Parts: sequence; C-alpha cells; structure tokens
Amino acid sequence: MSNLDKAGTFILGDRNVNRLGYGAMQLAGKGVFGPPKDRDAAVAVLRAAVEAGVNHIDTSDFYGPHVTNQIIREALHPYPDELVIVTKIGAMRGADGSWNPAFSAEQLAQAVHDNLRNLDLDVLDVVNLRIMFDVHGPAEGSIEEPLAVLAELQRKGLVRHIGLSNVTPTQVAEGRRIARIVCVQNQYNLAHRQDDAMIDDLARDGTAYVPFFPLGGFSPLQSSTLSDVAQRLGATPMQVALAWLLRRAPNILLIPGTSSVTHLHENLAAAELQLSDAVMTELEGVSGIGIA
Repeated sequence: MSNLDKAGTFILGDRNVNRLGYGAMQLAGKGVFGPPKDRDAAVAVLRAAVEAGVNHIDTSDFYGPHVTNQIIREALHPYPDELVIVTKIGAMRGADGSWNPAFSAEQLAQAVHDNLRNLDLDVLDVVNLRIMFDVHGPAEGSIEEPLAVLAELQRKGLVRHIGLSNVTPTQVAEGRRIARIVCVQNQYNLAHRQDDAMIDDLARDGTAYVPFFPLGGFSPLQSSTLSDVAQRLGATPMQVALAWLLRRAPNILLIPGTSSVTHLHENLAAAELQLSDAVMTELEGVSGIGIA
C-alpha cells in the first residue's frame, strides 16, 4: 500500500489535499463516451483510491456525459468530510462523441446544476472553467464573459471555488481580475513543458497547478531515458514520470486516472519514489521528445 503522506500536501481552495489524487475520466467508456464495460470495476477503483488516502478527485459531468459523476456518487456518497471533488464546465458532448464549446450563460448554469444533481451535492467544491477556443490546447481570447457567469453562480452559493483549464498566462491574469482563481489545469508532463514558467509563477502565488495527461494521456509517455531511469530505480516508467512531477514544483497536484485497481496502486506508489538531483537532470532531456 502506498504512503501518500510522502508526497506532501498543498492547498486547493481552502482545503489541504494530498498531492497525489485521482482523475475519473477513464471511468467512462471508450473515448470518454458512454458507460464503462465494467461498472463494478469502476466503483471498486474509486473506493480503493479513497481507502488509500486519496482526498482529491477530478471529474466532469461531460465525461460520459454524466457517467463518471454518477459512478462517483454510487461509489462514495455520502462523501468523506476530507474529500474534495473538482469538476469542470465549458464543454458538452455531441451525439457523435465530439467535444464542443458550451459557453452561454444558460449552458454554464445547466452544467453546474447537472454536476450538483449527478454528484448529489448542494455545493461544488471547485469548478474549473474549461476554455474551448481550441479543443487541442490553449488559444488566446477573452474569458471574461463565461467566467463572469461562473463567478455569479459562486455568489449564489452553488460553487465554493473557481479554477481555469486549458488557458494561457494572459487568460490567467484576466481571470484573476474577475474572481479568485485557486487552480489552473493544463496539459503538462515530462515531455510537454510549455507551462514551465506558468507553474513557477503560480507556485510563488501559492496557487495549485493540476496537470492533465500527466502520463501522456491516450498515448502514454515513452522514452528510452525514462525507461532506463525506471529500470535502475526498480520502478515503472509511469511511476518515474509522476515522481518527476511531484518534485518539479510544490504546487503541482497530480490526478492520474485509471480504471484498474492494480494500476491505481502503482500510480499512488510514486509518492514513495525519491529522485536525486542527478536523475532530475537526466530526465530533463526527455522534454521535447514527444509522445510515442
């Protein structure tokens, strides 16, 4: 069993959470669309995560859609007091499984209410506004209008804290003029390092950074350097990639996802993996190699 305490904690909103959490996206069906092949297995993974000490779960009602939130409710409700559930709004799924913007005031309000209903909550701990100017990555453009809608939902007591996802540094700065931003969730991992400067800036401000696809996403990270380091340390390449993120900056909160209890425990065991300065330097060379 992993010891999550070794990875430390960081503030998310007004709560201290373990830096190794869990992302629920993979609990839905193929392509994050429709139900999973084995719902009981999905429930088991969530329960195993919480039993192992995970107190930060990332989800969205557009996963499925509705599927992951309903599984979370089935597996964990009534929720432990220490559990922080983070969701996101700003997108919707097409009938073909496509990912589409959902930025109107009506769509954003509906998304908050859908999350509340499917999670069976009266208020959402943290809601990330997922910017969809480009579904493949951050793209410039004002986020004032949709963020103002989310801030109003916060004033109404439906949302405790607000975060941003898939954003540029300019958008983070704009967002902070509208609301208190407690976290930023962007793609970042050993090979995708575009947010290096942003992570350091957020760390100085005490703001959490939550990398999605920390292990490469649908095409897992692969590099000979990563494999060599893992072999020397008696770990898996994915454990090394997670351990690198934990050491990269103190404000990084990890949410690796899996539908397997075995893989869950492998991921959480990264908390116990200590990387030397020499290994960190060696792994720096992986940046830019890309995803295989």
